[in-house]
Amino acid sequence: MSVVDDPIQSPGDPAQKPHDPYQALRYRDFRLLFLGRFMASLGEQMVSVAIGWELFERTRSDLAVGLVGLVQIIPIVVLALPAGHIADRFNRKRLVLMTQTLLTLCSLGLALLSHTQGSLPLMYACLFGIGVGRAFNGPASATLLPQTVPPDAFTSAATWSSSSWQLAAVLGPALGGFIIALQGRAEVVYLLDAIGASVFVICVALIHGRQIALSKEAATFKSLVAGASFIWRTKVILASITLDMFAVFLGGATALLPDYAKNVLYVNASGLGILRAAPSVGALLMALVLAQRPPMQHAGRTLLFAVAGFGAATIVFGLSASFPLSLLMLAILGAMDNISVVIRSTLVLTRTPDEMRGRVSAVNSVFIGASNELGTFESGVAAAAFGRVAAVVGGGIGSIVVVLLIALIWPEVRALGRLGENKQVL
Repeated sequence: MSVVDDPIQSPGDPAQKPHDPYQALRYRDFRLLFLGRFMASLGEQMVSVAIGWELFERTRSDLAVGLVGLVQIIPIVVLALPAGHIADRFNRKRLVLMTQTLLTLCSLGLALLSHTQGSLPLMYACLFGIGVGRAFNGPASATLLPQTVPPDAFTSAATWSSSSWQLAAVLGPALGGFIIALQGRAEVVYLLDAIGASVFVICVALIHGRQIALSKEAATFKSLVAGASFIWRTKVILASITLDMFAVFLGGATALLPDYAKNVLYVNASGLGILRAAPSVGALLMALVLAQRPPMQHAGRTLLFAVAGFGAATIVFGLSASFPLSLLMLAILGAMDNISVVIRSTLVLTRTPDEMRGRVSAVNSVFIGASNELGTFESGVAAAAFGRVAAVVGGGIGSIVVVLLIALIWPEVRALGRLGENKQVL
């Protein structure tokens, strides 16, 4: 694989060039961002296992574990709009360096508290700090990607970024669980997360990046909600976010995996671990397939079929009592979800003006992040009220219904053609 280390340029018409599966990886800055994000994501996935294990070991309380998500999602939701505005007004690279440093310090705090069996409120304070760091880091980090590759490589960059996250989602929980089983404690996992965040700091510090426009708007209410207004005006982005949000909200298969593993598939903790990894394995394989293929020529129809496929796989999983079939359906719904992620990410990259990327990314992350948390809650409530099978199958049917509604409400989605065309909406 040849390497491009020259300043970033946008060469010619991409439609006239042969497809290069490794296009984004040929740029030094993107490779640094790719490596840094992978290390940081790997640490985050390891901590997601470690913190739940440690809190349950110390308290034997499901509520104590449930509070982990709450204390981290609150600052992300509350600070999303100001965080996006700050990411658009100030040096994004410097902002990522600051937030990753905060995340490193919070992970070190968790390691110290874990080692000393310190105060639980202080552990939650560290988790709240991680939520604050992610609230500002998400929009700022998202704006770095278009600084590392030219516009014609945005689709490639989105695909490889997705594969990086999915690989971390496969390896992180397994590695975190293995370390805890080996050590009998979680402090090492927190230290490794701090190291991963530090590697991201170093990688970002080494990025040169192309200069992009920053917003000069004052912090008014209008400027704060500009990202939401832009998404509302850009119907294909609005539709893609809506599809992703409702698919995650309604598709409750992964949220109810412990129940299915124990009471339907009759597998132990190892089997549950395999089930949890299956969607990420499917998503990773799909990301690698997409990287090898040219940009989608009928992205709109592909998006609609992918989300419908996600719903169909969810229905089959909900009805299945076979471990191999359930595993296959989880892998398929992960693969279908990744198609949606790549299309949505590419649309946001190609159609958002540089000076609004932080605010648009902040709104996008809130909708998708909140749908994950609320989707878990919805699945639990539906399962308690109607049973696990009805909850999962109903969610899959709901996802397909949403596809039909989106296709009718926003015909722009059906008409969406080649993925990767740079059509910014001002």
